[in-house]
Amino acid sequence: MLKILQKFFRFSGEENHRRFTLSIILGVVSAFGQALRIPAIYLIIRGVLDKSLDSNTLLLSLAVLVLGVALQILSSGRGTFLQTEAGYTTSADKRMEIAGHLRYLPMGYFNQNSLGEITSVTTNTMELLGDIATRVVLLSTQGILESALITAMLLSFDIRIGAVALLGLLLFLLINRFLQHRASSISAEKIHADSALVSQILEFIRGIAEAKSYNIGPEGNRRLSEAINHSTDTNIRMEFALIPILWLQSWLIKMVGVLIAALSLRFVLDGSMEPATGIVMLIASFILFSALESAGNYSALLRFIDQSVDKAEAILSVPEMDIHGEDRHPASENIELKHVDFSYGSKKVVDDTSLSIPEKSTAAFVGPSGGGKTTLCHLIARFWDVDSGEILLDQTNVKKYSMDSLMSNFSFVFQTVYLFRDTIANNIRFGQPDAPMEQVIAAAKKACCDDFISALPDGYETIIGEGGASLSGGQRQRISIARAIMKDAPIIILDEATANVDPENERELMNAIQALTKEKTILMIAHRLKTVRNADCIFVIDKGKVVQRGTHEELIREEGIYQSFIRSRKEAVGWRLGSGSELTNSEEVCHQADSERP
Repeated sequence: MLKILQKFFRFSGEENHRRFTLSIILGVVSAFGQALRIPAIYLIIRGVLDKSLDSNTLLLSLAVLVLGVALQILSSGRGTFLQTEAGYTTSADKRMEIAGHLRYLPMGYFNQNSLGEITSVTTNTMELLGDIATRVVLLSTQGILESALITAMLLSFDIRIGAVALLGLLLFLLINRFLQHRASSISAEKIHADSALVSQILEFIRGIAEAKSYNIGPEGNRRLSEAINHSTDTNIRMEFALIPILWLQSWLIKMVGVLIAALSLRFVLDGSMEPATGIVMLIASFILFSALESAGNYSALLRFIDQSVDKAEAILSVPEMDIHGEDRHPASENIELKHVDFSYGSKKVVDDTSLSIPEKSTAAFVGPSGGGKTTLCHLIARFWDVDSGEILLDQTNVKKYSMDSLMSNFSFVFQTVYLFRDTIANNIRFGQPDAPMEQVIAAAKKACCDDFISALPDGYETIIGEGGASLSGGQRQRISIARAIMKDAPIIILDEATANVDPENERELMNAIQALTKEKTILMIAHRLKTVRNADCIFVIDKGKVVQRGTHEELIREEGIYQSFIRSRKEAVGWRLGSGSELTNSEEVCHQADSERP
């Protein structure tokens, strides 16, 4: 028990450790105040039995009783406040620490670890530590301290009764140790089952559109049903495993209380104990283990706290990328890759790639899906570290930049936009939370989204659904562009930014992108030819290599993937239904191929 508590206190941080330590000291004072009831009662009973009760004895007894109650009330109240404050502060601090730590982990970590696992740790696990851990620490320490001090008080009255109480306390701790061992064997499985359940629920919610379209409820989702049933079975088995031991704990301390009462009566009858002492022992037998029973019931959760700390520390122990470079401000945005290799596990995704992108130029990455286009751009922004080779920004390896100073040079517009459940204004000023509204509106106007925002009932203060679910795809994209405009970074990465936009929004979206990318260095990943044909350089990526590079005019005359894409696209769109049932070739449609995917 002590090792688990010490582990939790270290995990909680220096300030919260101090709070917990002070609360335990106050717990000792509270337990001492509780134990003072015994001598106070003894003084009165002895005075009554000896017929020597006088005002001095009454005042002394009352003073001891009042002192004990005052100590108990004051120390218990303050100790409870400190433990509660420490518990919830630990939960909040660790959530923030985990969030900050995740920010500097390589993106590969998130490919290998489920969202449900991380969500479970930052919600269920932290909730357990913030709420239940506080109660467990409070009740387990308080119960043991009270019983230990009352036992010490009984030893001072009668060593025989005190020895029985001490033996009962030791037997309780022995059974409690077995209880924690049993809890340890199943707590890891319970926490794993909880994480798996959260993961499956999140997956079900993310795929709710598909679930609706195929009329599949939770009971029809096999993996979700299995996760729910496994979690239910694990909790039931945990209860069945622990209840017998909890019952044994409770039975033991009650039997020890009965034994103390019986022995006290016997000792009084055979004359080896004063009647006053015997009556006090009878009273003590009822209060000796009252707090200990609650401590025993809650102590089963100590192992869950132990496992929860381990899970949180497992995330915090994942090595961060080396983010402690220098705060650099590049004089130019020239980007260069030299013989870069990168793999996801055993699968090589980027293979000995070298390329150069001058500042204030537009570079487009095209090629087959899975060829490594997005990975290359993410390596440039250092979402991952390369396996070999180097990436230079202004002739300096990106690893020599501090992460914050490096990221200040990049803005991103992704194909899938994530907006937060907050006001539109706060979503736009996400990177600059203190930016004035005038700046927010100016960015929105450049991104061509001021009109539709102003038409909303609450304008810029409209709360949008999580993920931006209440907005159309084009509207979400334009808000993300406004957010990027607010950041005003010199390098813009556009990752399929126009892939899923309907034609009605496309013109406004292209105008927004033009406002964003003016006088910037642009890296774009796209399939639509009209979004890349004006690029200063087009890199054709296949199987992690740059297989072609050049302008649109150069590549269209060169045999290779780029020309093949355009040819196949023209063939795909070069036929239409005629006035009859025959198919006729349409030169007009052929000319439209340039605006389609290459």
